[in-house]
Amino acid sequence: MDNRDEVKAFLSTRRARITPEQAGLTAYNRNRRVPGLRRSEVADLAGVSVEYYAQLERGNLAGASDSVLDALGRALRLDEAEQQHLADLARAAGPGARARRKPPAQQIRPGVARVLELMTEVPAFVGNGRGDVLAGNPLMRALYAPMFERHDRPANHARFAFLDPRARDFWRDWDRIASDTVAMLRTEAGRDPYDKALTDLVGELSTRSEDFRARWAAHDVRLHRTGVKQFRHPVVGDLDLNFETLQLTADPGLSMTLLSAPAGSAGDDALRLLSSWAATRDPEVPVRRGR
Repeated sequence: MDNRDEVKAFLSTRRARITPEQAGLTAYNRNRRVPGLRRSEVADLAGVSVEYYAQLERGNLAGASDSVLDALGRALRLDEAEQQHLADLARAAGPGARARRKPPAQQIRPGVARVLELMTEVPAFVGNGRGDVLAGNPLMRALYAPMFERHDRPANHARFAFLDPRARDFWRDWDRIASDTVAMLRTEAGRDPYDKALTDLVGELSTRSEDFRARWAAHDVRLHRTGVKQFRHPVVGDLDLNFETLQLTADPGLSMTLLSAPAGSAGDDALRLLSSWAATRDPEVPVRRGR
C-alpha cells in the first residue's frame, strides 16, 4: 500500500467531512462549492502555512512533528483512532520504515493456549489485526460455527463478513459489523502498510466484494476494544453479547477477545445452551438452522 496515497486520501476525506460551522469559523463564503473545509482553513486552524499543509495533504508526512500532528488532529476533529492512525501514517513515512525486517510468524504461546482452554463459560479467541482467528476455545468455535465451516484457514472475520452469504443472517447488525471490520483493517494498514498478507487480503476482498470496496474507499478507522455484538445463531437463535478485546503485550500484534452476557440474561441462557450443544456436536457436520 502506497503511504503517500494513504495520507492524501485520509487527510482529504477528514477535511471534506467537517463543515465551517463545526470548525467554529464565523466568516466564510456560504456559496462555496468545496465540501467541508478548504486547505487554507485547515492550515489556519492548525497554525501552519497553507503551503506546508498542502505538502502534507499531497502525502508527504515524513518529518512532521508530534506537535504538528496534534494540531492537525484538533483542526480536523480527529477521534482517538484517527489520531493514532495519523501518527502511524507519519511513522510509516519516516526513514527506514521500508527497511524493517520481516516479523516472525505469529504463534500462540502455550501459556495463552492454556488460558483459552481453561475458559469454559465464555467464548474466547486470539486474533491479529487482519481479523485472523489464530486460536479459539470450543465455545467460541461453536458460537462462530458458520465461519469455521469455511475451508480457508486461518478463519478470518473479514472473509466471512464479505464473502459468505450466511454472514448477513449470522450478524443481526451486519452493516455495522461490515463497516467496523473494514475500519479495523484500515487501522492495521496504517500500522504496517508493508504487511503482504494484509495487502493480499485487501486485494482479494476488493476484487470480490463491492460492499468492501465502497467501505474501504471511505478511509475510516476504528479501535476494537469493547462493545456489543448481535448474533443470530443457527442453533440457539438471537443473542447479544458484550465483548472486551485485550492486547497481549508480550505478543505484539495479537489480542484476546472475550464475549459474555449479564448473569441471568437471555444471552447468558443462550450461552449455556450453546455450551451443551458444543459438547456433543460433531465439528465435521455443517450447522443447519433449527425450526
